[in-house]
Amino acid sequence: MKAAELKRRYLAFFEKKRHAVIASASLIPEHDPTVLFTTAGMHPLVPFLMGQPHPEGRRLADVQKCIRTGDIDEVGDATHLTFFEMLGNWSLGDYFKKEAISFSFEFLTEELGIPLERLGITVFAGDDDAPRDEESAGIWKSLGIPASRISYRPKKDNWWGPAGATGPCGPDTEMFYWSSGDSAPEAFDPDDARWVEIWNDVFMQYNKKEDATYEPLSQKNVDTGMGVERTAAMLQGKKSIYDTEALARIAAKVRELATLSGEESVKSERVITDHLRAAVFILGDEHRVTPSNLDQGYVLRRFIRRAIRHGHCLGIEGNFTAAVAKDIIDAYREEWPEVGMNEAFILDELQREEARFLQTLQNGLRRFEEMATKDLSGDEAFLLFQSYGFPIEMVVELAKEKGISVDRRGFDHAFALHQERSRVGAEKRFKGGLADASDESRKLHTATHLLNQALRNVLKDDSIRQMGSNITPERLRFDFNFARKLEKAELQAVEDEVNANIARDLPVRVKEMTVEEAKGAGAQGVFEHKYGERVFVYFIGDYSVEICGGPHVSSTQELGRLKIRKEESISAGVRRIKAVLVER
Repeated sequence: MKAAELKRRYLAFFEKKRHAVIASASLIPEHDPTVLFTTAGMHPLVPFLMGQPHPEGRRLADVQKCIRTGDIDEVGDATHLTFFEMLGNWSLGDYFKKEAISFSFEFLTEELGIPLERLGITVFAGDDDAPRDEESAGIWKSLGIPASRISYRPKKDNWWGPAGATGPCGPDTEMFYWSSGDSAPEAFDPDDARWVEIWNDVFMQYNKKEDATYEPLSQKNVDTGMGVERTAAMLQGKKSIYDTEALARIAAKVRELATLSGEESVKSERVITDHLRAAVFILGDEHRVTPSNLDQGYVLRRFIRRAIRHGHCLGIEGNFTAAVAKDIIDAYREEWPEVGMNEAFILDELQREEARFLQTLQNGLRRFEEMATKDLSGDEAFLLFQSYGFPIEMVVELAKEKGISVDRRGFDHAFALHQERSRVGAEKRFKGGLADASDESRKLHTATHLLNQALRNVLKDDSIRQMGSNITPERLRFDFNFARKLEKAELQAVEDEVNANIARDLPVRVKEMTVEEAKGAGAQGVFEHKYGERVFVYFIGDYSVEICGGPHVSSTQELGRLKIRKEESISAGVRRIKAVLVER
Protein backbone atom coordinates (compact mmCIF):
# COMPACT_ATOMS: atom_id res chain seq x y z
CA MET A 1 0.00 0.00 0.00
CA LYS A 2 1.43 3.38 -1.04
CA ALA A 3 1.75 6.18 1.49
CA ALA A 4 -0.92 8.29 -0.25
CA GLU A 5 -3.38 5.39 -0.05
CA LEU A 6 -2.56 4.84 3.63
CA LYS A 7 -3.37 8.49 4.38
CA ARG A 8 -6.59 8.38 2.37
CA ARG A 9 -7.81 5.23 4.12
CA TYR A 10 -6.90 6.52 7.56
CA LEU A 11 -8.84 9.77 7.21
CA ALA A 12 -11.82 8.01 5.60
CA PHE A 13 -11.88 5.46 8.44
CA PHE A 14 -11.99 8.10 11.15
CA GLU A 15 -14.54 10.19 9.26
CA LYS A 16 -16.80 7.12 9.51
CA LYS A 17 -16.09 7.17 13.26
CA ARG A 18 -17.50 10.73 13.41
CA HIS A 19 -14.13 12.53 13.46
CA ALA A 20 -13.78 15.90 11.73
CA VAL A 21 -10.78 15.87 9.38
CA ILE A 22 -8.73 19.01 9.99
CA ALA A 23 -5.89 20.41 7.88
CA SER A 24 -2.23 20.14 8.84
CA ALA A 25 -0.99 23.08 10.85
CA SER A 26 2.13 25.01 9.87
CA LEU A 27 5.55 23.52 10.62
CA ILE A 28 6.21 26.73 12.58
CA PRO A 29 4.14 26.70 15.80
CA GLU A 30 1.77 29.62 16.27
CA HIS A 31 2.26 31.59 19.51
CA ASP A 32 4.38 28.83 21.05
CA PRO A 33 7.90 29.81 22.14
CA THR A 34 8.64 26.40 23.68
CA VAL A 35 9.42 24.59 20.43
CA LEU A 36 11.00 25.63 17.13
CA PHE A 37 8.93 23.30 14.98
CA THR A 38 5.70 21.33 15.11
CA THR A 39 7.00 17.95 16.26
CA ALA A 40 3.69 16.09 16.57
CA GLY A 41 0.05 16.43 15.63
CA MET A 42 -0.85 17.41 19.19
CA HIS A 43 1.21 20.63 19.23
CA PRO A 44 -1.35 22.80 17.39
CA LEU A 45 -4.11 21.29 19.54
CA VAL A 46 -2.69 22.06 22.99
CA PRO A 47 -5.28 24.78 23.87
CA PHE A 48 -8.05 22.31 23.01
CA LEU A 49 -6.41 19.48 24.94
CA MET A 50 -6.41 21.88 27.91
CA GLY A 51 -10.16 22.45 27.64
CA GLN A 52 -10.78 25.20 25.08
CA PRO A 53 -13.55 23.98 22.72
CA HIS A 54 -12.49 23.21 19.16
CA PRO A 55 -14.75 24.67 16.44
CA GLU A 56 -14.79 21.31 14.63
CA GLY A 57 -15.93 19.34 17.68
CA ARG A 58 -14.48 16.81 20.12
CA ARG A 59 -13.34 14.15 17.63
CA LEU A 60 -10.58 15.15 15.20
CA ALA A 61 -8.22 13.47 12.72
CA ASP A 62 -5.49 14.74 10.40
CA VAL A 63 -2.18 14.26 8.62
CA GLN A 64 0.34 16.61 10.24
CA LYS A 65 3.69 17.72 8.82
CA CYS A 66 6.37 17.36 11.51
CA ILE A 67 10.05 18.19 12.06
CA ARG A 68 12.17 16.52 14.75
CA THR A 69 15.91 17.01 15.12
CA GLY A 70 16.58 14.97 18.26
CA ASP A 71 17.70 11.97 16.20
CA ILE A 72 19.44 13.91 13.43
CA ASP A 73 22.66 11.94 13.89
CA GLU A 74 20.70 8.72 13.29
CA VAL A 75 19.45 9.87 9.88
CA GLY A 76 20.98 7.58 7.30
CA ASP A 77 19.81 4.32 8.88
CA ALA A 78 16.67 2.48 7.75
CA THR A 79 14.08 4.23 9.95
CA HIS A 80 15.04 7.78 11.00
CA LEU A 81 13.86 11.03 9.41
CA THR A 82 13.86 14.68 10.43
CA PHE A 83 10.77 15.59 8.35
CA PHE A 84 7.87 13.15 8.39
CA GLU A 85 4.10 12.96 8.14
CA MET A 86 2.08 11.90 11.18
CA LEU A 87 -1.42 10.44 11.12
CA GLY A 88 -3.42 11.29 14.22
CA ASN A 89 -6.84 11.06 15.78
CA TRP A 90 -7.97 12.84 18.94
CA SER A 91 -10.68 12.73 21.50
CA LEU A 92 -11.06 16.03 23.35
CA GLY A 93 -12.87 14.82 26.46
CA ASP A 94 -15.07 12.45 24.44
CA TYR A 95 -14.10 8.76 24.15
CA PHE A 96 -11.20 7.24 26.06
CA LYS A 97 -9.23 3.99 26.26
CA LYS A 98 -11.80 1.44 25.16
CA GLU A 99 -12.86 3.27 22.01
CA ALA A 100 -9.36 4.47 21.10
CA ILE A 101 -7.85 0.99 21.34
CA SER A 102 -10.78 -0.55 19.51
CA PHE A 103 -10.44 1.98 16.67
CA SER A 104 -6.70 1.24 16.40
CA PHE A 105 -7.26 -2.52 16.37
CA GLU A 106 -10.03 -2.29 13.75
CA PHE A 107 -7.99 -0.07 11.44
CA LEU A 108 -4.88 -2.26 11.65
CA THR A 109 -6.56 -5.64 11.28
CA GLU A 110 -9.56 -4.89 9.06
CA GLU A 111 -8.67 -1.77 7.04
CA LEU A 112 -4.97 -2.61 6.58
CA GLY A 113 -5.39 -6.37 6.81
CA ILE A 114 -2.52 -6.95 9.26
CA PRO A 115 -2.71 -10.50 10.68
CA LEU A 116 -3.22 -10.73 14.42
CA GLU A 117 -0.07 -12.84 14.78
CA ARG A 118 2.07 -9.96 13.49
CA LEU A 119 0.98 -7.53 16.23
CA GLY A 120 2.62 -6.90 19.59
CA ILE A 121 1.49 -4.41 22.25
CA THR A 122 3.18 -2.46 25.04
CA VAL A 123 1.40 -0.83 28.00
CA PHE A 124 2.56 1.21 31.00
CA ALA A 125 4.01 -0.90 33.83
CA GLY A 126 3.14 1.58 36.58
CA ASP A 127 5.28 3.40 39.17
CA ASP A 128 4.92 5.69 42.19
CA ASP A 129 3.19 8.36 40.06
CA ALA A 130 0.54 6.24 38.35
CA PRO A 131 -0.72 2.64 38.52
CA ARG A 132 -0.05 -0.22 36.12
CA ASP A 133 -2.31 0.15 33.07
CA GLU A 134 -4.29 -3.05 33.44
CA GLU A 135 -7.29 -1.36 31.81
CA SER A 136 -5.54 -1.02 28.44
CA ALA A 137 -4.10 -4.53 28.69
CA GLY A 138 -7.56 -5.91 29.40
CA ILE A 139 -9.05 -4.15 26.37
CA TRP A 140 -6.35 -5.59 24.10
CA LYS A 141 -6.98 -9.08 25.48
CA SER A 142 -10.72 -8.72 24.87
CA LEU A 143 -9.93 -7.96 21.22
CA GLY A 144 -7.93 -11.15 20.80
CA ILE A 145 -4.34 -10.13 21.63
CA PRO A 146 -2.85 -12.96 23.74
CA ALA A 147 -1.18 -12.10 27.05
CA SER A 148 2.17 -13.29 25.66
CA ARG A 149 2.01 -10.46 23.11
CA ILE A 150 1.49 -7.72 25.71
CA SER A 151 4.58 -6.25 27.37
CA TYR A 152 4.48 -3.96 30.41
CA ARG A 153 7.08 -1.19 30.07
CA PRO A 154 8.40 1.57 32.35
CA LYS A 155 7.71 5.29 32.06
CA LYS A 156 10.65 5.91 29.74
CA ASP A 157 8.98 3.66 27.15
CA ASN A 158 5.24 3.98 27.71
CA TRP A 159 4.47 7.42 29.09
CA TRP A 160 3.98 10.61 27.14
CA GLY A 161 4.78 14.09 28.39
CA PRO A 162 4.49 16.62 29.59
CA ALA A 163 6.06 18.52 26.69
CA GLY A 164 7.69 20.96 29.11
CA ALA A 165 8.18 20.88 32.88
CA THR A 166 4.44 20.83 33.53
CA GLY A 167 1.22 20.02 31.73
CA PRO A 168 -0.93 17.19 30.35
CA CYS A 169 0.58 13.71 30.30
CA GLY A 170 -0.29 10.09 30.75
CA PRO A 171 0.35 6.45 29.92
CA ASP A 172 0.39 5.20 26.37
CA THR A 173 -0.02 1.91 24.56
CA GLU A 174 2.12 1.20 21.52
CA MET A 175 1.48 -1.15 18.61
CA PHE A 176 4.34 -3.07 17.01
CA TYR A 177 4.47 -4.91 13.67
CA TRP A 178 6.56 -8.05 13.08
CA SER A 179 8.60 -6.96 10.06
CA SER A 180 10.54 -10.16 9.42
CA GLY A 181 9.54 -12.73 6.80
CA ASP A 182 9.84 -15.41 9.44
CA SER A 183 6.95 -16.37 11.69
CA ALA A 184 6.65 -14.11 14.72
CA PRO A 185 7.66 -15.69 18.05
CA GLU A 186 4.87 -16.43 20.47
CA ALA A 187 6.38 -14.14 23.13
CA PHE A 188 6.59 -10.47 22.20
CA ASP A 189 9.92 -8.73 22.92
CA PRO A 190 9.78 -5.01 22.00
CA ASP A 191 13.59 -4.84 22.23
CA ASP A 192 13.86 -7.21 19.24
CA ALA A 193 14.52 -4.89 16.27
CA ARG A 194 12.28 -7.00 14.05
CA TRP A 195 9.29 -5.67 16.01
CA VAL A 196 8.75 -2.13 14.63
CA GLU A 197 6.53 0.40 16.40
CA ILE A 198 3.89 1.80 14.04
CA TRP A 199 1.22 3.43 16.24
CA ASN A 200 0.96 5.02 19.66
CA ASP A 201 -2.21 5.80 21.62
CA VAL A 202 -1.60 8.33 24.42
CA PHE A 203 -4.11 8.66 27.24
CA MET A 204 -3.78 12.17 28.69
CA GLN A 205 -5.31 11.67 32.09
CA TYR A 206 -2.87 13.50 34.38
CA ASN A 207 -1.51 16.99 34.86
CA LYS A 208 2.07 17.27 36.11
CA LYS A 209 2.32 20.21 38.54
CA GLU A 210 5.26 22.45 39.35
CA ASP A 211 6.00 20.43 42.49
CA ALA A 212 6.47 17.33 40.23
CA THR A 213 3.29 15.67 41.54
CA TYR A 214 0.49 14.42 39.30
CA GLU A 215 -3.21 15.19 39.50
CA PRO A 216 -6.06 13.77 37.38
CA LEU A 217 -7.20 15.99 34.53
CA SER A 218 -10.81 17.11 34.53
CA GLN A 219 -10.85 16.60 30.75
CA LYS A 220 -9.30 13.28 29.73
CA ASN A 221 -8.04 13.23 26.14
CA VAL A 222 -6.75 10.73 23.60
CA ASP A 223 -3.82 11.65 21.36
CA THR A 224 -2.62 9.12 18.79
CA GLY A 225 0.19 9.07 16.26
CA MET A 226 1.14 6.83 13.34
CA GLY A 227 4.19 7.65 11.21
CA VAL A 228 3.21 7.54 7.54
CA GLU A 229 6.62 6.65 6.09
CA ARG A 230 7.43 3.94 8.64
CA THR A 231 4.00 2.29 8.39
CA ALA A 232 4.03 2.42 4.58
CA ALA A 233 7.44 0.73 4.56
CA MET A 234 6.15 -2.06 6.79
CA LEU A 235 3.02 -2.60 4.65
CA GLN A 236 5.12 -2.70 1.49
CA GLY A 237 7.59 -5.17 2.96
CA LYS A 238 10.45 -2.67 2.53
CA LYS A 239 13.53 -2.90 4.72
CA SER A 240 13.96 0.88 4.71
CA ILE A 241 11.66 3.90 4.72
CA TYR A 242 13.89 5.26 1.95
CA ASP A 243 12.51 2.52 -0.32
CA THR A 244 8.97 3.90 -0.18
CA GLU A 245 7.78 5.71 -3.30
CA ALA A 246 8.40 9.43 -2.65
CA LEU A 247 11.68 8.97 -0.77
CA ALA A 248 12.89 6.43 -3.34
CA ARG A 249 12.22 8.96 -6.09
CA ILE A 250 14.30 11.62 -4.32
CA ALA A 251 17.11 9.16 -3.57
CA ALA A 252 17.19 8.13 -7.25
CA LYS A 253 17.75 11.78 -8.23
CA VAL A 254 20.63 12.00 -5.75
CA ARG A 255 22.19 8.82 -7.22
CA GLU A 256 21.83 10.27 -10.71
CA LEU A 257 23.94 13.28 -9.68
CA ALA A 258 26.53 11.28 -7.70
CA THR A 259 29.84 10.12 -9.17
CA LEU A 260 30.69 7.80 -6.27
CA SER A 261 28.67 4.78 -5.16
CA GLY A 262 28.86 1.72 -2.97
CA GLU A 263 27.70 0.67 0.49
CA GLU A 264 29.55 3.55 2.16
CA SER A 265 27.56 6.01 0.02
CA VAL A 266 24.12 4.87 1.22
CA LYS A 267 24.16 7.01 4.36
CA SER A 268 25.11 10.17 2.44
CA GLU A 269 22.39 9.49 -0.12
CA ARG A 270 19.79 9.14 2.63
CA VAL A 271 20.98 12.21 4.55
CA ILE A 272 20.65 14.33 1.39
CA THR A 273 17.21 12.84 0.65
CA ASP A 274 15.92 13.52 4.16
CA HIS A 275 17.54 16.91 4.79
CA LEU A 276 16.59 18.48 1.48
CA ARG A 277 13.01 17.21 1.85
CA ALA A 278 12.91 18.86 5.29
CA ALA A 279 14.41 22.06 3.84
CA VAL A 280 11.85 22.16 1.02
CA PHE A 281 8.94 21.88 3.46
CA ILE A 282 10.36 24.52 5.83
CA LEU A 283 10.99 26.93 2.95
CA GLY A 284 7.59 26.07 1.47
CA ASP A 285 5.78 26.78 4.74
CA GLU A 286 3.47 29.77 4.93
CA HIS A 287 5.77 31.48 7.42
CA ARG A 288 8.61 31.88 4.92
CA VAL A 289 11.53 30.87 7.17
CA THR A 290 14.91 31.48 5.53
CA PRO A 291 18.42 30.20 6.41
CA SER A 292 20.01 32.16 9.27
CA ASN A 293 22.00 31.71 12.46
CA LEU A 294 18.97 31.79 14.77
CA ASP A 295 16.06 29.53 15.68
CA GLN A 296 14.26 27.82 12.78
CA GLY A 297 16.58 29.51 10.30
CA TYR A 298 19.58 27.91 11.97
CA VAL A 299 18.06 24.43 11.77
CA LEU A 300 17.17 25.06 8.12
CA ARG A 301 20.74 26.19 7.39
CA ARG A 302 22.06 23.08 9.14
CA PHE A 303 19.87 20.82 6.99
CA ILE A 304 20.99 22.45 3.75
CA ARG A 305 24.69 22.59 4.60
CA ARG A 306 24.73 19.05 5.95
CA ALA A 307 23.17 17.88 2.68
CA ILE A 308 25.81 19.78 0.70
CA ARG A 309 28.59 18.21 2.76
CA HIS A 310 27.22 14.74 2.06
CA GLY A 311 26.99 15.67 -1.60
CA HIS A 312 30.75 16.17 -1.44
CA CYS A 313 31.05 12.62 -0.03
CA LEU A 314 29.17 11.34 -3.10
CA GLY A 315 31.36 13.28 -5.49
CA ILE A 316 28.51 15.49 -6.68
CA GLU A 317 30.00 18.32 -8.69
CA GLY A 318 28.65 21.86 -8.71
CA ASN A 319 25.50 23.19 -7.10
CA PHE A 320 22.84 20.49 -6.82
CA THR A 321 20.34 21.28 -4.05
CA ALA A 322 17.86 23.05 -6.34
CA ALA A 323 17.89 20.12 -8.81
CA VAL A 324 17.00 17.66 -6.02
CA ALA A 325 14.46 20.10 -4.56
CA LYS A 326 12.67 20.31 -7.92
CA ASP A 327 12.06 16.55 -7.77
CA ILE A 328 10.86 16.85 -4.16
CA ILE A 329 8.41 19.60 -5.09
CA ASP A 330 7.10 17.57 -8.02
CA ALA A 331 6.63 14.53 -5.75
CA TYR A 332 4.56 16.47 -3.20
CA ARG A 333 2.89 19.39 -4.99
CA GLU A 334 -0.43 17.57 -5.33
CA GLU A 335 -0.72 16.52 -1.67
CA TRP A 336 0.92 19.64 -0.23
CA PRO A 337 0.07 22.57 -2.58
CA GLU A 338 2.15 25.05 -0.56
CA VAL A 339 5.44 23.59 -1.83
CA GLY A 340 4.27 24.09 -5.40
CA MET A 341 3.00 27.61 -4.76
CA ASN A 342 6.34 28.56 -3.18
CA GLU A 343 8.53 26.75 -5.72
CA ALA A 344 10.40 29.81 -6.97
CA PHE A 345 11.12 30.99 -3.43
CA ILE A 346 12.34 27.52 -2.37
CA LEU A 347 14.72 27.11 -5.31
CA ASP A 348 16.05 30.66 -5.01
CA GLU A 349 16.81 30.33 -1.29
CA LEU A 350 18.55 26.98 -1.79
CA GLN A 351 20.74 28.42 -4.53
CA ARG A 352 21.61 31.43 -2.34
CA GLU A 353 22.52 29.24 0.64
CA GLU A 354 24.58 26.87 -1.49
CA ALA A 355 26.56 29.83 -2.86
CA ARG A 356 27.11 31.19 0.67
CA PHE A 357 28.27 27.80 1.91
CA LEU A 358 30.67 27.40 -1.00
CA GLN A 359 32.39 30.58 0.16
CA THR A 360 32.50 29.25 3.73
CA LEU A 361 34.05 26.01 2.49
CA GLN A 362 36.71 27.94 0.59
CA ASN A 363 37.55 29.92 3.73
CA GLY A 364 37.69 26.67 5.66
CA LEU A 365 40.08 25.12 3.17
CA ARG A 366 42.39 28.10 3.57
CA ARG A 367 42.23 27.68 7.35
CA PHE A 368 42.97 23.96 6.96
CA GLU A 369 46.04 24.74 4.89
CA GLU A 370 47.30 26.97 7.69
CA MET A 371 46.77 24.17 10.22
CA ALA A 372 48.11 21.31 8.13
CA THR A 373 51.80 21.81 8.94
CA LYS A 374 51.46 19.13 11.63
CA ASP A 375 49.01 16.51 12.92
CA LEU A 376 45.63 18.02 13.81
CA SER A 377 44.41 18.04 17.40
CA GLY A 378 40.83 17.23 18.29
CA ASP A 379 40.13 20.90 19.03
CA GLU A 380 41.49 21.97 15.63
CA ALA A 381 39.35 19.38 13.85
CA PHE A 382 36.32 20.55 15.84
CA LEU A 383 37.03 24.18 14.87
CA LEU A 384 36.87 23.18 11.20
CA PHE A 385 33.58 21.39 11.90
CA GLN A 386 31.93 24.14 13.95
CA SER A 387 33.16 27.26 12.15
CA TYR A 388 33.38 26.00 8.56
CA GLY A 389 30.99 23.06 8.47
CA PHE A 390 33.62 20.42 7.69
CA PRO A 391 32.43 16.94 8.69
CA ILE A 392 35.09 14.95 10.50
CA GLU A 393 35.25 12.54 7.55
CA MET A 394 36.25 15.43 5.28
CA VAL A 395 38.90 16.60 7.74
CA VAL A 396 40.35 13.08 7.92
CA GLU A 397 40.33 12.80 4.12
CA LEU A 398 42.09 16.15 3.67
CA ALA A 399 44.62 15.27 6.37
CA LYS A 400 45.36 11.93 4.70
CA GLU A 401 46.14 13.74 1.45
CA LYS A 402 48.65 15.87 3.40
CA GLY A 403 50.16 12.85 5.11
CA ILE A 404 49.11 13.96 8.58
CA SER A 405 46.77 12.45 11.18
CA VAL A 406 43.70 13.69 13.09
CA ASP A 407 43.03 13.10 16.79
CA ARG A 408 39.60 11.47 16.38
CA ARG A 409 39.24 10.76 20.08
CA GLY A 410 39.90 14.42 20.89
CA PHE A 411 37.37 15.48 18.24
CA ASP A 412 34.73 13.12 19.63
CA HIS A 413 35.31 14.55 23.12
CA ALA A 414 34.96 18.16 21.90
CA PHE A 415 31.85 17.22 19.92
CA ALA A 416 30.27 15.51 22.94
CA LEU A 417 30.87 18.61 25.08
CA HIS A 418 29.28 20.76 22.37
CA GLN A 419 26.20 18.50 22.25
CA GLU A 420 25.84 18.62 26.04
CA ARG A 421 26.05 22.43 26.09
CA SER A 422 23.44 22.58 23.32
CA ARG A 423 21.15 20.18 25.22
CA VAL A 424 21.41 22.17 28.46
CA GLY A 425 20.83 25.42 26.60
CA ALA A 426 17.74 24.03 24.91
CA GLU A 427 16.36 22.72 28.19
CA LYS A 428 16.92 26.12 29.80
CA ARG A 429 15.26 27.91 26.94
CA PHE A 430 12.28 25.58 26.65
CA LYS A 431 11.84 24.69 30.31
CA GLY A 432 8.32 26.11 30.41
CA GLY A 433 5.23 24.20 29.44
CA LEU A 434 3.96 23.89 25.92
CA ALA A 435 1.92 26.75 24.42
CA ASP A 436 2.28 29.29 27.20
CA ALA A 437 -1.07 30.77 28.23
CA SER A 438 0.03 33.21 30.91
CA ASP A 439 -1.63 36.61 31.37
CA GLU A 440 1.38 38.25 29.71
CA SER A 441 1.08 36.02 26.65
CA ARG A 442 -2.67 36.62 26.42
CA LYS A 443 -2.06 40.38 26.42
CA LEU A 444 0.61 40.19 23.73
CA HIS A 445 -1.52 37.84 21.65
CA THR A 446 -4.34 40.39 21.72
CA ALA A 447 -1.88 43.15 20.85
CA THR A 448 -0.90 41.36 17.62
CA HIS A 449 -4.49 41.80 16.39
CA LEU A 450 -4.31 45.53 17.05
CA LEU A 451 -0.88 45.74 15.42
CA ASN A 452 -2.07 43.89 12.33
CA GLN A 453 -4.97 46.28 11.80
CA ALA A 454 -2.87 49.36 12.54
CA LEU A 455 -0.34 48.36 9.88
CA ARG A 456 -3.10 48.02 7.30
CA ASN A 457 -4.55 51.41 8.26
CA VAL A 458 -1.33 53.42 8.53
CA LEU A 459 0.28 51.96 5.41
CA LYS A 460 -3.08 52.13 3.56
CA ASP A 461 -2.65 48.57 2.30
CA ASP A 462 -5.48 46.07 2.85
CA SER A 463 -3.36 43.27 1.38
CA ILE A 464 -1.16 43.22 4.49
CA ARG A 465 -1.61 40.01 6.43
CA GLN A 466 0.10 38.06 9.15
CA MET A 467 2.92 35.88 7.82
CA GLY A 468 3.89 34.48 11.19
CA SER A 469 3.80 35.22 14.89
CA ASN A 470 5.74 34.17 17.97
CA ILE A 471 4.69 35.12 21.47
CA THR A 472 6.66 34.77 24.69
CA PRO A 473 5.67 36.27 28.06
CA GLU A 474 8.25 39.01 27.41
CA ARG A 475 7.56 40.17 23.84
CA LEU A 476 5.66 39.68 20.61
CA ARG A 477 7.16 39.01 17.20
CA PHE A 478 4.90 39.72 14.24
CA ASP A 479 5.75 38.99 10.58
CA PHE A 480 3.80 40.59 7.74
CA ASN A 481 4.05 41.04 3.99
CA PHE A 482 5.37 44.43 2.85
CA ALA A 483 7.89 45.34 0.19
CA ARG A 484 10.00 47.99 1.93
CA LYS A 485 11.42 49.19 5.23
CA LEU A 486 8.97 51.26 7.28
CA GLU A 487 9.94 54.85 7.87
CA LYS A 488 10.40 56.06 11.44
CA ALA A 489 7.28 58.22 11.21
CA GLU A 490 5.24 55.26 9.94
CA LEU A 491 6.34 53.07 12.84
CA GLN A 492 5.45 55.82 15.29
CA ALA A 493 2.04 56.20 13.66
CA VAL A 494 1.42 52.44 13.95
CA GLU A 495 2.42 52.48 17.61
CA ASP A 496 0.24 55.52 18.30
CA GLU A 497 -2.81 53.96 16.63
CA VAL A 498 -2.45 50.74 18.62
CA ASN A 499 -2.15 52.68 21.88
CA ALA A 500 -5.11 54.89 21.01
CA ASN A 501 -7.29 51.80 20.61
CA ILE A 502 -5.93 50.27 23.82
CA ALA A 503 -7.00 53.45 25.62
CA ARG A 504 -10.51 53.15 24.19
CA ASP A 505 -11.04 50.11 26.48
CA LEU A 506 -12.50 48.05 23.64
CA PRO A 507 -14.21 44.80 24.60
CA VAL A 508 -12.78 41.56 23.19
CA ARG A 509 -15.38 38.95 22.36
CA VAL A 510 -15.35 35.68 20.44
CA LYS A 511 -17.96 34.08 18.22
CA GLU A 512 -17.99 30.66 16.56
CA MET A 513 -18.87 30.88 12.84
CA THR A 514 -18.55 29.08 9.54
CA VAL A 515 -15.71 30.31 7.34
CA GLU A 516 -18.25 31.92 5.01
CA GLU A 517 -19.90 33.74 7.91
CA ALA A 518 -16.47 34.94 9.05
CA LYS A 519 -15.76 36.31 5.59
CA GLY A 520 -19.13 38.05 5.62
CA ALA A 521 -18.21 39.66 8.93
CA GLY A 522 -15.03 41.04 7.35
CA ALA A 523 -12.71 38.83 9.39
CA GLN A 524 -9.06 38.66 8.48
CA GLY A 525 -7.80 35.11 8.18
CA VAL A 526 -4.32 33.69 8.44
CA PHE A 527 -3.70 31.00 5.82
CA GLU A 528 -7.37 30.67 4.99
CA HIS A 529 -7.07 27.27 3.25
CA LYS A 530 -6.02 25.73 6.58
CA TYR A 531 -9.37 26.22 8.28
CA GLY A 532 -12.08 23.65 8.78
CA GLU A 533 -15.79 24.36 8.35
CA ARG A 534 -16.13 26.29 11.63
CA VAL A 535 -13.77 28.85 13.17
CA PHE A 536 -13.49 31.21 16.13
CA VAL A 537 -13.66 34.91 15.24
CA TYR A 538 -12.36 37.52 17.70
CA PHE A 539 -13.90 40.99 17.64
CA ILE A 540 -11.96 43.81 19.30
CA GLY A 541 -14.62 46.49 19.58
CA ASP A 542 -15.31 48.04 16.19
CA TYR A 543 -11.61 48.01 15.28
CA SER A 544 -10.41 44.48 14.53
CA VAL A 545 -12.11 41.27 13.34
CA GLU A 546 -9.85 38.25 12.95
CA ILE A 547 -10.05 34.46 12.77
CA CYS A 548 -7.95 33.07 15.60
CA GLY A 549 -7.70 30.29 18.16
CA GLY A 550 -6.92 32.54 21.13
CA PRO A 551 -6.13 33.12 23.96
CA HIS A 552 -7.04 36.79 24.54
CA VAL A 553 -7.84 39.31 27.25
CA SER A 554 -11.38 40.55 27.75
CA SER A 555 -10.65 44.27 27.30
CA THR A 556 -7.90 46.27 25.59
CA GLN A 557 -7.33 48.43 28.67
CA GLU A 558 -5.65 45.41 30.28
CA LEU A 559 -2.76 45.74 27.82
CA GLY A 560 -1.01 48.85 29.12
CA ARG A 561 0.95 50.45 26.27
CA LEU A 562 2.64 48.97 23.17
CA LYS A 563 6.25 49.87 22.41
CA ILE A 564 7.79 48.83 19.07
CA ARG A 565 11.43 47.84 19.62
CA LYS A 566 12.52 46.80 16.14
CA GLU A 567 11.40 46.51 12.52
CA GLU A 568 13.44 44.50 10.01
CA SER A 569 13.38 42.38 6.87
CA ILE A 570 13.44 38.59 7.29
CA SER A 571 13.06 37.62 3.60
CA ALA A 572 12.04 39.14 0.29
CA GLY A 573 8.73 40.93 0.81
CA VAL A 574 8.37 39.93 4.47
CA ARG A 575 9.01 42.30 7.41
CA ARG A 576 9.18 41.59 11.14
CA ILE A 577 8.19 43.79 14.09
CA LYS A 578 9.25 43.07 17.66
CA ALA A 579 7.32 44.85 20.37
CA VAL A 580 6.64 44.78 24.10
CA LEU A 581 3.87 45.92 26.41
CA VAL A 582 4.75 48.39 29.18
CA GLU A 583 2.77 49.99 31.93
CA ARG A 584 0.99 53.24 31.18
